[in-house]
Amino acid sequence: MEKNSSNMIPLAENSPNKQETVCIFGTGDFGRSLGYKMLQCGYSIVFGSRSAQTSTLIPKGTEVLSHGEAAQKADIIIVAIQRQHYDFLTELTEVLHGKVLVDVSNNLKINQYPESNAEYLAKLVPGAKIVKAFNTVSAWALQSGTLDASRQVFVCGDDNKAKQMVMDIVRTLGLTPLDQGSLLAAREIENYPLQLFPMWKFPIYLAIGLSAFFFFYCLIRDVIYPYVYENKDLSFFIAISIPNRVCPIVALILLALVYLPGIIAAILQLHRGTKYSRFPDWLDKWMLCRKQLGLVALVFAFLHVLYTLVIPIRYYVRWRLNVYVISQIKDNRTDPFNNTNGWISDSYVSLGILGFFLFVLLGITSLPSVSNSVNWREFRFVQSKLGYLTLILCTAHTLVYGGKRFLNPSMYRWYLPAAYMLSLIVPCIVLAIKFVLILPCIDQPLTQIRQGWERNSKGSKQAYYNDSKSAV
Repeated sequence: MEKNSSNMIPLAENSPNKQETVCIFGTGDFGRSLGYKMLQCGYSIVFGSRSAQTSTLIPKGTEVLSHGEAAQKADIIIVAIQRQHYDFLTELTEVLHGKVLVDVSNNLKINQYPESNAEYLAKLVPGAKIVKAFNTVSAWALQSGTLDASRQVFVCGDDNKAKQMVMDIVRTLGLTPLDQGSLLAAREIENYPLQLFPMWKFPIYLAIGLSAFFFFYCLIRDVIYPYVYENKDLSFFIAISIPNRVCPIVALILLALVYLPGIIAAILQLHRGTKYSRFPDWLDKWMLCRKQLGLVALVFAFLHVLYTLVIPIRYYVRWRLNVYVISQIKDNRTDPFNNTNGWISDSYVSLGILGFFLFVLLGITSLPSVSNSVNWREFRFVQSKLGYLTLILCTAHTLVYGGKRFLNPSMYRWYLPAAYMLSLIVPCIVLAIKFVLILPCIDQPLTQIRQGWERNSKGSKQAYYNDSKSAV
């Protein structure tokens, strides 16, 4: 009977049939973790260390030698030490000549040195083939085997053969190598692990700014104004009522801001008559973080749903309902059912449910596991067509909620309109411009421009594309 021990099962399916020796300079956490992982995948590992004494921390089945002796036993050497300790490598120039040196180091801050660590290593050991890799994988992930969040390994180097050898090791370890080109890309690769949510900063800061603005705006209208003019203490609104107004407002505005840069880009292309001119940097950055904007908007929509679900159990709501019922009993009257209000209420709730459902669908299709299973046309249909439908439903949800309140003078406290009125400005602008852009007289020239046609060209570029298609 075969033993079902996890220690005896390799972590990757494509383990090498013939054991290849790999040298690792450095016996720190990362060097030991990487060595253990490679040992499980069938590689023969030798460690190069200042002290050639075997430690209990070193994986069993490996060998610990001096740097020079270890380097002679392998063609691939992984340098798992910090940049400030690279100096000893100059003494091994002859031994390292022609060998592949894999730099896995990171820095403490972005652009800490004039050149990347890999380029610095190439200067120290000019005869070696330098490859940058593994710096985006943590020692903890290698030890625990939980590599789902860090399966991609960026690889760059000037020698294609050496780079391919390293990429083969990456695949054998069950990771996904991404070729980033020459060693010039090492600086960007080293900066990558030091970035803290680079695509999320603008959406999060914007959401925080909008939330703070509308929170204080609602605080002035719904708490301070009644206290000043009516001597009512409604400060408890701060806990649920005001957040439940802020969350849908921020969600709707952020959702509209997801589609606004695409509209601005279309207007610029129509104005320029070409797609071959770069967009402004601010527009490029805005378009790159649209996914994050949408996900942050979805979070606020979820909060709005949760706040809404607790409304029936609030003391204030139950108190108002009881007061209303008691007043009807005292006056011996019953207000007749208003069919119009019934339609408005049900339509408002129905639009909200449909809008939130599509909102969640957009969020689900943004997940890599889902987006990778659909083709580009399907993904574009969901994110564009259904995305605009979501924006329409959510905007209609807010409009129906307002109803006749838009014309009610009591809604303008201190000449300030209700916050939800302000939330409609950006979505309505986006939908109005989009409606104009889909008109045939505008959509057709825009489609031609995006297919390569240029207004001011003499047809040379279009002829080039036609020739290319006929050649294919």
